[in-house]
Amino acid sequence: MRVDTQVILVSGQPTPNITPALDPALKPRDIVMLVSPDMRQRAEWLAEVLRPTGVRVHRRAIEDAYDVESIRSRVQELLSERRHEAIALNVTGGTKLMAIAAYEVFFTAGKPIFYVHPEQDRLIWMQPEGLPPRDLAKKVRLDAFLKAHGASLAQRPARYGVPDSLKKLAEGLIREADRYQAALSTLNWAAMTAENAKSLTSRDVSAALERTDFRELLVRFEAEGLVVARRGCLHFANETARFFVNGGWLEQHVYAVVQAHKREDSRIQDIGRGLRVARRAGDHVVENELDVGFLAQNRLYVIECKTRRFSDETDLGGAGAEAVYKLDALASQFGGMQAKAMLVSYQRLKPAILNRARDYRLATCAGGELSRLPEVLRRWLD
Repeated sequence: MRVDTQVILVSGQPTPNITPALDPALKPRDIVMLVSPDMRQRAEWLAEVLRPTGVRVHRRAIEDAYDVESIRSRVQELLSERRHEAIALNVTGGTKLMAIAAYEVFFTAGKPIFYVHPEQDRLIWMQPEGLPPRDLAKKVRLDAFLKAHGASLAQRPARYGVPDSLKKLAEGLIREADRYQAALSTLNWAAMTAENAKSLTSRDVSAALERTDFRELLVRFEAEGLVVARRGCLHFANETARFFVNGGWLEQHVYAVVQAHKREDSRIQDIGRGLRVARRAGDHVVENELDVGFLAQNRLYVIECKTRRFSDETDLGGAGAEAVYKLDALASQFGGMQAKAMLVSYQRLKPAILNRARDYRLATCAGGELSRLPEVLRRWLD
């Protein structure tokens, strides 16, 4: 069905507003946004996404989102002004009363109405009857998706491959996760001491160098020219090497797994790692980093990668719980209600952390399970 103008109800969930507007088969010439006072900022975010695509954006103020008669009147005025256009209502957003009032006016006028299923990413025609539902095109990219949620990509590293030798290093560490978990925890600590000192040299690790597991682990990284032990300290080749040793290798591995899956799963439409995302909070700009983020079926998936050991087994205010809280907040803030998040940990996770992740509906993949990450990713997407 040809639609020149889509009328949308701006709400806190922007995805159902932008996906029909960016679908090539549905893309309108004009978007008319019905905007209540508390949604003005979100309307501007939507406009910033839609205008660059060539869609003309118009706003129609709704002074009271709960005044049904006033909303009806505003929508009737809109239909009268655009009576010669092919116009349709996207009834997915807004308050319930806004949606009901707009629906009644369009229904009475015999104008097309559609709803976007939030779980299935499918457009369902409510009027006229008999039109089949249709899956929406997966055209949204990460930068546009985040912008619609009030954020921007402050930094997106260029796509680049990982040398085969480093891939093999990561794969070897994962195969022997049970053997190297304690040693890697020590190695992380050493890399962190260098970072905190704004140096490429760690604090003394002489005691750790007496351990067989730590020496074996260190040899793997030394073989790649990333770090060397000298006079009881670790010396990192450069900041990139220090980052890689201190968990960057796991981030790169997870990214590579998602990339490989993308080649066989058309649902994944965009992917990035090390994404620095900026969002304004009052007078301040707050930056967060997403280790791995991707869009699949117009839904945001966020993966946090951890190689550190969480010592808190029962303390729900500890570092493990904090990681869960932060991941849940980032996913919902940048992806809305339909976003999904996963905590990937090289170390085994304690029951308290696993239970807390389950409470927040976060997926996990930890310890020995990491070798099955491709399968876990597939189940997560399904």
